Amino acid sequence: MSALIRIVATAIAVGVVAGAASAETRVTYKSAKSGSSYYQMGVELAEAMKAGSGGDISVTVEESQGSVQNVMEVRARGADYVFTTPPSLVGLAQEGKAMFEDKSVPAFDEIRALFPIPSLTMHFVMAQETGATGLADLEGTTILLGKGSFGATEGEKYLDMFGLTESVEIADAELSNAVAALKNGQIDGFVTAGSFPAPNVVEAAASTPVTLLSLTDEQIEETGRTRLVIPAGTYAGQEEDIVTTSLPVAAFTTTKMDDETAYQLSKTYWENKERMADTSPWWGGVTAELMSNITTELHPGAARYYEEAGIPTDGST
Repeated sequence: MSALIRIVATAIAVGVVAGAASAETRVTYKSAKSGSSYYQMGVELAEAMKAGSGGDISVTVEESQGSVQNVMEVRARGADYVFTTPPSLVGLAQEGKAMFEDKSVPAFDEIRALFPIPSLTMHFVMAQETGATGLADLEGTTILLGKGSFGATEGEKYLDMFGLTESVEIADAELSNAVAALKNGQIDGFVTAGSFPAPNVVEAAASTPVTLLSLTDEQIEETGRTRLVIPAGTYAGQEEDIVTTSLPVAAFTTTKMDDETAYQLSKTYWENKERMADTSPWWGGVTAELMSNITTELHPGAARYYEEAGIPTDGST
């Protein structure tokens, strides 16, 4: 009888090990509002993770109200939570500053970085009939900023910074309504932050004549952001380069995630990035150099991958 028990126990153990080896790793990825470039990136990333891992990694994409919400949700999320946000926002959360003042919690200190994704790019999209070509021309117009997203916060900051707060009417609507509102003449323009080509800007330019506003070098310097050029021809009717600002963005998780999952996520991401760039140009802008923009501590699992791959992580520790 004891021999039989040993045989059964061994069979059960082998079955458990085999089941664990083939177990699917499930991850929830929270990035941005549907219709935005970052939401579309999330869908592409989910597909790449599934294909690149042979189906071992399953990513569920959740719609988000923006980067701030993504960070705040760390307080109630588990080991499967992956989210995107600018590294600077993680720093503010961990220091309890700005929008995180009096909201700092120990969970913020557990945030760890995985990998960089395409940078946030500010788009000021105006109906061509307004004749606007620069920020000063926003005076007397109705602009949709959206609510809760980085683009909305950044857009509001620019209006205040350049003395336009009192002369611009802000539409009380969600960013998802921007294209329809612009086409119907309910607004004169909208502000959105997303890697180019941004889907909502592509849609707007295809449905009605629009102009993207350029910032002067002096204005860019005043914002404290990074200068970025959207090449001519990126959007329908865009005949000239557009000079604007950008902000680094990365994917994060927390120390609740196990090292192996963080390792596999990072490895699969980098090994499939070029394939994603074949169909979506924004992935081509992600290079190893962007690792220097990650100022948050790396997850140990991700750090192991970068060490093995020989990818420098300067600025990430």
